[in-house]
Amino acid sequence: MASAQAAKRAFFPPDEELALLPGHLTPLLQDHLAHLGTWMPFAQAARMLERFTHVSVSKATAQRHTQAVGIAYEAVQLAEVERIEQDWPDVPPGPAKLVLGIDGAFVPLVRGEWAEVKTLVVGEVGEPLEGKGEQVVPTHSLSYFSRLSEAETFQRLTLGEVHRRCLETAGQVAAVSDGAEWIQGFVDYHCPAAIRILDFPHAAERICQIGEVVLGAGHASLAAWQQRQLHALKHSGPTAVLAALRTFAAEQLEVPQVAENLVYLEKRLVQIEYPSFQAAGWPIGSGSAESANKLVVEARLKGAGMHWSRASVNPMLSLRNAVCNDRWDEAWQQSTGQIQQVGLLRRVVQPKRVAVPEPPPLLEPATPAPAIEPEAEPLVPSKGEATHPWRRTNYATKARMAQAGA
Repeated sequence: MASAQAAKRAFFPPDEELALLPGHLTPLLQDHLAHLGTWMPFAQAARMLERFTHVSVSKATAQRHTQAVGIAYEAVQLAEVERIEQDWPDVPPGPAKLVLGIDGAFVPLVRGEWAEVKTLVVGEVGEPLEGKGEQVVPTHSLSYFSRLSEAETFQRLTLGEVHRRCLETAGQVAAVSDGAEWIQGFVDYHCPAAIRILDFPHAAERICQIGEVVLGAGHASLAAWQQRQLHALKHSGPTAVLAALRTFAAEQLEVPQVAENLVYLEKRLVQIEYPSFQAAGWPIGSGSAESANKLVVEARLKGAGMHWSRASVNPMLSLRNAVCNDRWDEAWQQSTGQIQQVGLLRRVVQPKRVAVPEPPPLLEPATPAPAIEPEAEPLVPSKGEATHPWRRTNYATKARMAQAGA
């Protein structure tokens, strides 16, 4: 009997049709491996895959597959942002009340470097509940978007998520944050009419620090004094509290910690009107954003001994958003479709800059305008869709397109 001809390595056409990633795994095993690698360290993901499927893969394979899917999904999300910027699609009616939480968390990179990952959390606001003498405002339907990027780029990349959550057409919007300047820029970009609330623990920390300077950190009555101030701030409002603080610290107003904290609070007077916010049914704490940092970012990227290359962070974050938003099946299908169409191509993301025309030169010296006292921000802002920052040129652009097609 003649011996069979030795087999050789060859290309199998269905590999291309199925858009398989490099390696020997079936599409289902690729799905499972990338999914596991999104939740746990790559070595553990490889062990779990073997335990459940009896298919052995290496840590390097788990890392390679997970990162490939992440790169593809990051490209899918960027393409969605570009589609919105180009088409300005109509936004369906949004929920009655949306709350935004924006915060940052540092992750370890290689060579001892640390970098800040920015996270947006969007949630719907429920009816206030009474618990243990305090009002509790529940939020639900939370979703997340995280990226390692500069502030201007981050606000652009979140466009897909805020469009999906119908931020533009929500009845009312509030943003609860720690008051950082880059966060104020984010709110200006996406929803300038939003109610801005300084996270209550941040305001409380400033007041407590003033008490520690004036009374001393070990003073017997310090804790009672702090409790009285915070209760007054939460239930009576900031005006009387800040006036009392200046009197209380009259002899220490030149101490840097006292002066800086007072200026910080007075600058954000409109953002610490907690009795009004609570009466309107808004949360006054940024717990959802701080929880998002732990759930989305730190749970996977800040484990013991972990150090990430900068290029690996955003692909992992895109997949972390997918699983924490409960959208894995959608993300997997879109990612494999992206790989099938264009392969594994990483695109450079740039902030979208809008050209601002130079003002005409003045023919005569300008007369200074009289000073106008700023008005308090309304608790129920009007939406004004036509003035939305990333929609301002929508109507002009569509008019030009209609005229060109006429």
